[in-house]
Amino acid sequence: MEAFIREGRLFRVSGFNPSHRQLFLQSDAVAVERTTSRVEVSFAHVRLMFLKPYFRDGLQVRRATPAEFSELKERHGLEAEDAHWTWMLERDGGCFVVGSNPSWREAEYELMGDRRFLYDASRPWPPDFPVQSGQLD
Repeated sequence: MEAFIREGRLFRVSGFNPSHRQLFLQSDAVAVERTTSRVEVSFAHVRLMFLKPYFRDGLQVRRATPAEFSELKERHGLEAEDAHWTWMLERDGGCFVVGSNPSWREAEYELMGDRRFLYDASRPWPPDFPVQSGQLD
């Protein structure tokens, strides 16, 4: 998969675990958006990130273009090998993460039961309800 796109949904930063360098973004089911699923995106081995706490118009996770990376390299002192690991989070390229290939999970909110998160290391995976998932290459 080349990009993960979920437009028209409110995403928020739902967690960062510094000891494991993991970042989590989440979108909950919201009646006003007419959504019924929870979506979570996970980044591991995070080295650098530039984020907003909320992404009001959704996410568009994709690898940085050469031009975008060149600008980020100059601005943030990135190394050439970081180009493969730099992920833009919005269409306009305002926010980014330098980390391993992001993965995502999406499930119908009503089927989650007492599960609080789709990325829950204390629970077995896959869960016992239908879920879609993937990873960007």
